[in-house]
Amino acid sequence: MPKQKTHKGTKKRFRLTASGKAKHRRSGTSHLAARMSHKRKRTLRGTGVVDSLEATKIREALAGNSY
Repeated sequence: MPKQKTHKGTKKRFRLTASGKAKHRRSGTSHLAARMSHKRKRTLRGTGVVDSLEATKIREALAGNSY
């Protein structure tokens, strides 16, 4: 039986925590931030946690390889 390959796009965008949750970088932070309110920029800081249903799909796509 062949092994499942890691989905490279998923590997670049998500990271699994020790409990199996998937963390991601919030969208809309790379450029055009001058027109955003300070509150909006503040809430976009850091990482977010993905919904548990999506986390299972991400875990399958990573095939045990999280960095």
